[in-house]
Amino acid sequence: MGSQPARGVSAPATASQSLTLAAMMFAVSMTFIDQTIVSIAAPSIIRELGLSATGMQWVVNAYLLALAAFFALGGRLADILGHKRMMLIGTLTFVIASALCGAVPKGSGAEAWLIIFRAVQGLGAALMFPAALAVVVEVFPLERRGRALALFFGVAGGLTALGPILGGWLTSWTWRAIFWVNVPVAIVAVTLTLLARIRNTPRPEPIDWPGAVLVAVGMGLSVLGLQQASTWGWHSAATWLCIGFGLVFLVVFVLVEQRAADPLIKTRVFADRAFAVDNAVLFFAMMAFVPVFFFASVYAQVALGYTANQAGLYLLVFFAGFAPGSQLGGRMLDQRGAKSPMLLGTALGAVGFAFWAARITDLSLGAQWWCIVMGGAGIGLLLTPASTDAVNRAIDASYGEVTGITQTVRNYSASLSLAVLGTILLNTTTSKITTTLTGQGLPSGVAHSTAKSITQNLTGSSGGAAPAGVSTSTLDAIRLDFAEGNRYVLYGMAIALAVAFLCARLHPGTRVTRTPQDAEEPAQAHLNPGTGEGRRGA
Repeated sequence: MGSQPARGVSAPATASQSLTLAAMMFAVSMTFIDQTIVSIAAPSIIRELGLSATGMQWVVNAYLLALAAFFALGGRLADILGHKRMMLIGTLTFVIASALCGAVPKGSGAEAWLIIFRAVQGLGAALMFPAALAVVVEVFPLERRGRALALFFGVAGGLTALGPILGGWLTSWTWRAIFWVNVPVAIVAVTLTLLARIRNTPRPEPIDWPGAVLVAVGMGLSVLGLQQASTWGWHSAATWLCIGFGLVFLVVFVLVEQRAADPLIKTRVFADRAFAVDNAVLFFAMMAFVPVFFFASVYAQVALGYTANQAGLYLLVFFAGFAPGSQLGGRMLDQRGAKSPMLLGTALGAVGFAFWAARITDLSLGAQWWCIVMGGAGIGLLLTPASTDAVNRAIDASYGEVTGITQTVRNYSASLSLAVLGTILLNTTTSKITTTLTGQGLPSGVAHSTAKSITQNLTGSSGGAAPAGVSTSTLDAIRLDFAEGNRYVLYGMAIALAVAFLCARLHPGTRVTRTPQDAEEPAQAHLNPGTGEGRRGA
């Protein structure tokens, strides 16, 4: 008789944990897919709605800007209002905005409509993602958390590569479907969340609104400057004013937070050496992980001559390494702590990307696949340990807050990398195509202007379409020039991962054996025996 209560707690709790993990993965899958799916549909959207190329760029950027600006606030609100409640609010905000994006009317107001609701989508994602990750952390006990989050990041991250494939298939029916597809996914996520009967755990505290404004303006301006650098140019005053003022706002934010009674971010968490190292590793590793989808997709279409759908399959090769690497990284985290998988992952990733760069001019997937798999495995190995170890070190179990920090670091790093590596690709490819055209007899001035136009067409809103109206031999030479430009991009990613390796070596190697939440109550207590219902509802 004495053992029956234990069995009564264990089985329902395990079932609810599985439902919880599935629910959170469905929810965040929408945010990952939407980072890449819209770019594939860009030409169709431009044709039907009559959008300008600049307007279409803002449709893409509005989502990413809002995501970067509001992640920190989303994480803090999740802790204050409760992780389950904020996850549901973020999901509903995201899916309503998605439906409205798909319902954009034709006419003069279409561009503004689409940009506004894409920004609302980004806001919804910023509210949802930290809360969803915090729910997983809260429900799973420390000894099982690494494997749970490995599955969370492995599946959710893999869905990023599905964006181009899904986008191409849906666009063949109607581009509006790329937004409407989020509706059934959100319904599944909300349904599973309610079935899991997750306990909501609000912690009423004042909200640091001055801090929220400062970090939103600072992140928004600096990310805007980085994103627009390719359009405005690095010589533009607007580029540097946005980046400069953004950084000033962020510095003021840090100073204000150190004096605030109830700060948006408890900056003293960075005094934990392991937490600081985890975020440094994430910062440099994300310079490779997030931008690789854009660069590899365009490379596949231009240099290899793939269709958009085939380019999506090219990206899936990366996840042939990423998925098992993520699972291994989670197990290593649970058994040994974060340092070992971070060291192995950054080293393997750096070598894989370096070999990929060396093979990139062999215009064949057969010559590259093992390098791509190696690079993916390295990223998979380090991502879960670095993210989970950082969250485990939350002060007072502020899981939403530290998730907001790590996601802000990741998004800022990706924006910086896309801007810098994009400029390297643009300049290198332009230079090489200029050399090719002058070798075919064009005057240097004409060759340079033509090369610049071709390069901008390859990397711009055309979705990576190779230039038309040129001879086969010239087209082959341009494809090789573009591949050589991408070689420098991949070497840049390898260097970033090598720096991440040096950062990982500074990790103290200590393991979190008891979190602030564990000190208060077991993780299973978030689910009531028999029903899985928490002591406090949403």
